[in-house]
Amino acid sequence: MGKKMTEGDDWHFDIQHIRAQTKFLREKLSAENLVVIYLENDFKAWPLWKQKHGDHLNLIQHIIDTLYKIIPAKNKSLYLNGHSGGGSFIFGYLAGLQKIPASVKRISFIDSNYGYDSSFYPKLKEWMQHVKDAHLTVFAYNDSVALYNGKPVVSATGGTWWRSHLMLKHFSGDYDFRRTQTDSLIIYQTKNKKIAFYLKENFNRGIYHTQQVELNGFIHSIFYGTKNESKGYEYYGPRAYSAYIE
Repeated sequence: MGKKMTEGDDWHFDIQHIRAQTKFLREKLSAENLVVIYLENDFKAWPLWKQKHGDHLNLIQHIIDTLYKIIPAKNKSLYLNGHSGGGSFIFGYLAGLQKIPASVKRISFIDSNYGYDSSFYPKLKEWMQHVKDAHLTVFAYNDSVALYNGKPVVSATGGTWWRSHLMLKHFSGDYDFRRTQTDSLIIYQTKNKKIAFYLKENFNRGIYHTQQVELNGFIHSIFYGTKNESKGYEYYGPRAYSAYIE
Protein backbone atom coordinates (compact mmCIF):
# COMPACT_ATOMS: atom_id res chain seq x y z
CA MET A 1 0.00 0.00 0.00
CA GLY A 2 2.97 2.31 0.53
CA LYS A 3 4.08 4.58 3.36
CA LYS A 4 6.29 7.53 4.18
CA MET A 5 9.78 6.18 4.17
CA THR A 6 11.91 6.24 7.29
CA GLU A 7 15.44 5.01 7.82
CA GLY A 8 15.64 1.25 7.56
CA ASP A 9 12.38 0.78 5.63
CA ASP A 10 12.37 -1.68 2.77
CA TRP A 11 12.36 0.10 -0.60
CA HIS A 12 9.25 -1.80 -1.67
CA PHE A 13 7.16 0.53 0.51
CA ASP A 14 7.95 3.38 -1.90
CA ILE A 15 7.23 1.91 -5.33
CA GLN A 16 3.46 1.96 -5.90
CA HIS A 17 1.50 3.78 -3.19
CA ILE A 18 -1.93 2.42 -3.99
CA ARG A 19 -3.29 3.79 -0.71
CA ALA A 20 -2.19 7.35 -1.54
CA GLN A 21 -3.40 7.05 -5.13
CA THR A 22 -6.75 5.82 -3.83
CA LYS A 23 -7.02 8.90 -1.60
CA PHE A 24 -6.36 11.07 -4.65
CA LEU A 25 -9.14 9.24 -6.50
CA ARG A 26 -11.57 9.58 -3.60
CA GLU A 27 -11.06 13.33 -3.43
CA LYS A 28 -12.03 13.62 -7.09
CA LEU A 29 -14.89 11.11 -6.74
CA SER A 30 -16.36 12.53 -3.55
CA ALA A 31 -19.89 11.46 -4.52
CA GLU A 32 -18.82 7.84 -5.04
CA ASN A 33 -17.96 5.10 -2.57
CA LEU A 34 -14.69 3.73 -3.89
CA VAL A 35 -13.68 0.38 -2.40
CA VAL A 36 -10.27 -1.09 -3.22
CA ILE A 37 -9.78 -4.76 -2.39
CA TYR A 38 -6.26 -6.18 -2.36
CA LEU A 39 -5.84 -9.85 -3.06
CA GLU A 40 -2.76 -11.88 -2.22
CA ASN A 41 -1.86 -15.52 -1.63
CA ASP A 42 0.63 -17.52 0.38
CA PHE A 43 2.86 -18.04 -2.66
CA LYS A 44 3.07 -14.27 -3.29
CA ALA A 45 2.54 -14.99 -6.98
CA TRP A 46 -0.76 -15.66 -8.74
CA PRO A 47 0.74 -17.77 -11.56
CA LEU A 48 2.27 -20.12 -8.98
CA TRP A 49 -0.95 -20.15 -6.95
CA LYS A 50 -2.87 -21.22 -10.06
CA GLN A 51 -0.39 -24.01 -10.67
CA LYS A 52 -0.96 -25.27 -7.14
CA HIS A 53 -4.76 -25.16 -7.45
CA GLY A 54 -6.16 -27.24 -10.28
CA ASP A 55 -9.61 -25.80 -9.63
CA HIS A 56 -8.40 -22.20 -9.77
CA LEU A 57 -10.99 -21.18 -12.39
CA ASN A 58 -13.81 -21.95 -9.97
CA LEU A 59 -11.93 -20.53 -7.00
CA ILE A 60 -11.25 -17.19 -8.68
CA GLN A 61 -14.86 -16.94 -9.82
CA HIS A 62 -16.01 -17.62 -6.26
CA ILE A 63 -13.60 -15.06 -4.78
CA ILE A 64 -14.71 -12.25 -7.08
CA ASP A 65 -18.42 -13.06 -6.85
CA THR A 66 -18.25 -13.22 -3.05
CA LEU A 67 -16.40 -9.93 -2.69
CA TYR A 68 -18.79 -8.23 -5.11
CA LYS A 69 -21.84 -9.45 -3.22
CA ILE A 70 -20.67 -8.41 0.26
CA ILE A 71 -20.43 -4.72 -0.72
CA PRO A 72 -23.76 -3.30 0.52
CA ALA A 73 -24.74 -1.10 -2.39
CA LYS A 74 -27.59 -1.17 -4.91
CA ASN A 75 -25.64 0.23 -7.84
CA LYS A 76 -22.23 -1.36 -8.05
CA SER A 77 -19.53 -1.50 -10.71
CA LEU A 78 -16.63 -3.91 -10.73
CA TYR A 79 -13.17 -2.84 -11.89
CA LEU A 80 -10.56 -5.54 -12.46
CA ASN A 81 -7.09 -4.06 -12.03
CA GLY A 82 -3.85 -5.99 -11.86
CA HIS A 83 -0.12 -5.28 -11.83
CA SER A 84 2.52 -7.88 -12.63
CA GLY A 85 1.24 -11.33 -11.65
CA GLY A 86 -2.13 -9.79 -10.86
CA GLY A 87 -2.89 -10.03 -14.56
CA SER A 88 -2.75 -13.81 -14.22
CA PHE A 89 -5.56 -13.60 -11.66
CA ILE A 90 -7.66 -11.51 -14.07
CA PHE A 91 -7.08 -13.93 -16.93
CA GLY A 92 -8.02 -16.77 -14.58
CA TYR A 93 -11.30 -15.01 -13.97
CA LEU A 94 -11.94 -14.41 -17.66
CA ALA A 95 -11.06 -18.00 -18.56
CA GLY A 96 -13.75 -19.30 -16.22
CA LEU A 97 -16.53 -17.21 -17.76
CA GLN A 98 -18.81 -17.85 -20.69
CA LYS A 99 -19.10 -14.08 -21.05
CA ILE A 100 -17.87 -11.13 -19.01
CA PRO A 101 -20.76 -9.85 -16.85
CA ALA A 102 -22.15 -6.36 -17.38
CA SER A 103 -21.19 -5.49 -13.80
CA VAL A 104 -17.55 -5.38 -14.95
CA LYS A 105 -17.04 -1.86 -16.22
CA ARG A 106 -13.27 -1.59 -16.43
CA ILE A 107 -10.36 -3.95 -16.95
CA SER A 108 -6.81 -2.65 -16.56
CA PHE A 109 -3.54 -4.46 -17.07
CA ILE A 110 -0.66 -2.46 -15.61
CA ASP A 111 2.33 -4.30 -17.02
CA SER A 112 0.51 -7.53 -16.27
CA ASN A 113 -0.87 -9.09 -19.46
CA TYR A 114 1.82 -11.78 -19.75
CA GLY A 115 -0.86 -14.45 -20.04
CA TYR A 116 -2.79 -12.93 -22.93
CA ASP A 117 -3.46 -15.06 -25.99
CA SER A 118 -6.05 -15.12 -28.77
CA SER A 119 -8.49 -17.22 -26.73
CA PHE A 120 -9.35 -14.18 -24.61
CA TYR A 121 -10.11 -11.83 -27.46
CA PRO A 122 -13.67 -13.02 -28.30
CA LYS A 123 -14.78 -12.46 -24.69
CA LEU A 124 -13.14 -9.05 -24.48
CA LYS A 125 -14.62 -8.03 -27.85
CA GLU A 126 -18.12 -9.16 -26.86
CA TRP A 127 -17.80 -7.28 -23.56
CA MET A 128 -16.67 -4.09 -25.26
CA GLN A 129 -19.53 -4.29 -27.77
CA HIS A 130 -22.34 -5.01 -25.31
CA VAL A 131 -21.39 -3.18 -22.12
CA LYS A 132 -21.96 0.50 -22.82
CA ASP A 133 -19.48 1.92 -20.32
CA ALA A 134 -16.82 -0.78 -20.61
CA HIS A 135 -13.22 0.46 -20.66
CA LEU A 136 -9.99 -1.41 -21.27
CA THR A 137 -6.57 0.06 -20.48
CA VAL A 138 -3.27 -1.68 -21.09
CA PHE A 139 0.10 -0.40 -19.87
CA ALA A 140 3.41 -1.95 -20.87
CA TYR A 141 7.07 -1.08 -21.37
CA ASN A 142 9.54 -2.61 -23.78
CA ASP A 143 10.67 -5.43 -21.53
CA SER A 144 11.83 -7.42 -24.56
CA VAL A 145 15.10 -5.46 -24.44
CA ALA A 146 15.33 -4.97 -20.66
CA LEU A 147 18.40 -6.32 -18.87
CA TYR A 148 18.98 -7.32 -15.26
CA ASN A 149 22.62 -7.95 -14.36
CA GLY A 150 23.34 -8.02 -18.05
CA LYS A 151 20.79 -10.71 -18.84
CA PRO A 152 17.35 -10.42 -20.51
CA VAL A 153 14.40 -10.10 -18.12
CA VAL A 154 12.00 -11.96 -20.44
CA SER A 155 12.16 -13.72 -23.77
CA ALA A 156 11.38 -11.80 -26.94
CA THR A 157 7.77 -12.99 -26.86
CA GLY A 158 7.31 -13.62 -23.14
CA GLY A 159 6.80 -10.12 -21.81
CA THR A 160 4.09 -7.50 -21.76
CA TRP A 161 5.56 -5.58 -24.69
CA TRP A 162 5.01 -8.45 -27.10
CA ARG A 163 1.70 -9.48 -25.53
CA SER A 164 0.37 -5.92 -25.68
CA HIS A 165 1.21 -5.65 -29.36
CA LEU A 166 -0.53 -8.99 -29.96
CA MET A 167 -3.55 -7.73 -28.06
CA LEU A 168 -3.49 -4.47 -30.03
CA LYS A 169 -3.27 -6.43 -33.29
CA HIS A 170 -6.41 -8.38 -32.40
CA PHE A 171 -8.39 -5.28 -31.42
CA SER A 172 -7.18 -3.40 -34.50
CA GLY A 173 -9.07 -5.89 -36.63
CA ASP A 174 -12.35 -4.52 -35.23
CA TYR A 175 -11.50 -1.04 -33.95
CA ASP A 176 -9.74 2.01 -35.36
CA PHE A 177 -6.96 3.37 -33.19
CA ARG A 178 -5.36 6.78 -33.18
CA ARG A 179 -1.62 6.74 -32.52
CA THR A 180 0.14 9.56 -30.68
CA GLN A 181 3.59 9.76 -29.19
CA THR A 182 5.42 11.65 -26.48
CA ASP A 183 9.14 11.60 -25.69
CA SER A 184 8.86 8.10 -24.20
CA LEU A 185 5.28 6.87 -24.67
CA ILE A 186 3.47 5.49 -27.68
CA ILE A 187 -0.29 5.72 -27.15
CA TYR A 188 -3.01 3.94 -29.10
CA GLN A 189 -6.62 4.80 -28.31
CA THR A 190 -10.00 4.49 -29.92
CA LYS A 191 -11.94 7.60 -30.84
CA ASN A 192 -14.52 6.96 -28.11
CA LYS A 193 -11.68 6.47 -25.60
CA LYS A 194 -12.96 3.13 -24.39
CA ILE A 195 -9.72 1.33 -25.23
CA ALA A 196 -6.17 2.57 -24.72
CA PHE A 197 -2.69 1.10 -24.90
CA TYR A 198 0.15 3.00 -23.23
CA LEU A 199 3.46 1.61 -24.44
CA LYS A 200 6.69 2.93 -22.94
CA GLU A 201 9.80 2.78 -25.04
CA ASN A 202 13.03 1.58 -23.46
CA PHE A 203 16.06 3.38 -24.79
CA ASN A 204 18.51 2.30 -22.10
CA ARG A 205 17.36 -1.33 -21.64
CA GLY A 206 16.18 -0.51 -18.13
CA ILE A 207 13.43 -2.02 -15.98
CA TYR A 208 10.27 0.08 -15.65
CA HIS A 209 7.96 -2.54 -14.23
CA THR A 210 6.82 -0.73 -11.08
CA GLN A 211 7.15 2.83 -12.40
CA GLN A 212 4.07 2.28 -14.52
CA VAL A 213 2.09 2.06 -11.29
CA GLU A 214 4.10 4.60 -9.30
CA LEU A 215 3.87 7.41 -11.84
CA ASN A 216 0.11 7.81 -11.44
CA GLY A 217 -0.65 4.57 -13.25
CA PHE A 218 -3.35 3.38 -10.88
CA ILE A 219 -5.03 6.79 -11.00
CA HIS A 220 -4.98 6.83 -14.79
CA SER A 221 -6.33 3.29 -15.04
CA ILE A 222 -9.44 4.51 -13.20
CA PHE A 223 -9.83 7.94 -14.77
CA TYR A 224 -8.97 7.23 -18.40
CA GLY A 225 -11.93 8.07 -20.64
CA THR A 226 -13.75 10.02 -17.91
CA LYS A 227 -14.16 13.72 -17.19
CA ASN A 228 -11.35 13.45 -14.65
CA GLU A 229 -8.78 12.14 -17.09
CA SER A 230 -5.44 13.94 -16.67
CA LYS A 231 -6.92 16.54 -14.32
CA GLY A 232 -4.44 17.27 -11.57
CA TYR A 233 -2.13 14.50 -12.70
CA GLU A 234 -0.27 13.17 -15.72
CA TYR A 235 0.33 9.53 -16.50
CA TYR A 236 4.04 8.84 -16.29
CA GLY A 237 4.52 12.28 -14.83
CA PRO A 238 5.49 13.36 -11.30
CA ARG A 239 3.63 11.73 -8.42
CA ALA A 240 0.33 13.58 -8.08
CA TYR A 241 -0.48 11.90 -4.76
CA SER A 242 2.56 12.78 -2.66
CA ALA A 243 0.48 14.81 -0.20
CA TYR A 244 -1.58 11.71 0.57
CA ILE A 245 1.30 9.44 1.54
CA GLU A 246 1.22 8.60 5.25
